Amino acid sequence: MLSLVARRMIPATPDQVFRAWTDAGELQKWFGPKGVSCIGAEVDLRVGGRYRIGNQFTDGRVVWIAGEFERIERPRELVYTWNIEPDFAKPERVVVRFEQRGADTEVVVVHERIPDAAIRDRHAEGWDGCFDGLERLFSASRPGPSRSAD
Repeated sequence: MLSLVARRMIPATPDQVFRAWTDAGELQKWFGPKGVSCIGAEVDLRVGGRYRIGNQFTDGRVVWIAGEFERIERPRELVYTWNIEPDFAKPERVVVRFEQRGADTEVVVVHERIPDAAIRDRHAEGWDGCFDGLERLFSASRPGPSRSAD
């Protein structure tokens, strides 16, 4: 089994980013790889609660990601299982940490139990697209000069 670590500075507080990550309406605004639309989200934010997120690709294909929350430490950390429906046999695990860095939040995603390198690479691309969406969501609402990535 493989894992990956992805991280990005987001121009918002940990509370704001945690909410964007755990509120169904907010998730639909930013979640998904580049070029993918989030067409639906359901979140039962409690340990043992489930989530479900629908991503529609440019070819029309829809993929549903679903899992269960294992740990919730608002606004510092989330731990949840990750499955592509309908396969629930061997869930992957995602740990997300929201770390205050001045006026920004460093979001660190540790995606574990990945079965092979090809899937790991697709996840890395997907998390990069998600981070781009989060940056757009919060950069649009933050006043002041535009921000650029390093």
